[in-house]
Amino acid sequence: MTHFADRLSELCRTRGNAVCVGLDPRWEALPDEVRARHGDGTLAGAARAFEAFCTRVIDLVAPLVPVVKPQSAFFEACGPAGLAALQAVLRHARGQGLLTILDSKRNDIASTAAAYADAALGGVAWGGTVTPVWDADSLTVNPYLGRDGVEPFLASARRGGRGVFVLVRTSNPGAGQFQDLRCEGRPLYRHVGEAVRGWSRESLGEWGLGDVGAVVGATYPAEMGQLRQALPEVPFLVPGFGAQGAGAADVAGAFRDDGLGAVVNSSRGIICAFQPSDPAWERALQKATRDTIAALREATPMGRL
Repeated sequence: MTHFADRLSELCRTRGNAVCVGLDPRWEALPDEVRARHGDGTLAGAARAFEAFCTRVIDLVAPLVPVVKPQSAFFEACGPAGLAALQAVLRHARGQGLLTILDSKRNDIASTAAAYADAALGGVAWGGTVTPVWDADSLTVNPYLGRDGVEPFLASARRGGRGVFVLVRTSNPGAGQFQDLRCEGRPLYRHVGEAVRGWSRESLGEWGLGDVGAVVGATYPAEMGQLRQALPEVPFLVPGFGAQGAGAADVAGAFRDDGLGAVVNSSRGIICAFQPSDPAWERALQKATRDTIAALREATPMGRL
């Protein structure tokens, strides 16, 4: 399979943007007509609604953007039926030519980490046969346990031309409680970033980007720019745009000069861009997607794609 970062870069260039639509389905924010069809008061009904909504979102945005990012927590909250819905959503996204980021922020060590990784990425071996499970193109990973906690994810990703995005500088208000702690004269997140740069350099694609990316929040634009300078080979997954408060200009520093190197996620700003009672919710969602693309093209190097 083609190198993960090359597939990502080519898709961004083909679509002319680096927007990722986050699939974070919330029952109360779903269109009324979706809830009416599936709202039988059960977790299985909610899971069916999530699947129906997210697959329709994928159909609407597939011609416009290169990436979608299902957040597994919302599906897991629906129990076993939710997990089946997540699997169906990931399959549908791939069928529509989109690159997928499974947002699960996994972490563990040894065989447990390998099981998480194989399920998410490369597939699980049963009786000599490898069976895909989530079959995502990439996965978010928490680095807190160190290299031996990340290594199984790297190994599984590289066997199948997949990628991982490691939490480096997150977008939440409390990020600094640990990430800003000084260690050898620098904040902890800078040490994590340097480790990610080393891991990414182990496997570079033709565009000079590695298969190990960094999650860097848009809500800290100054630090984002510093990290881009320090980690030139590392693809950035950028949350925090839109509903969390960051604007298009805030994410400019995440990109390389050629417009590659970053994927900007918008979840609520796109999938909640309408009132549930609005019968024209599909049109509103597509407009929000186009508006996001236009704003980023205007304010960032993404306009050079």
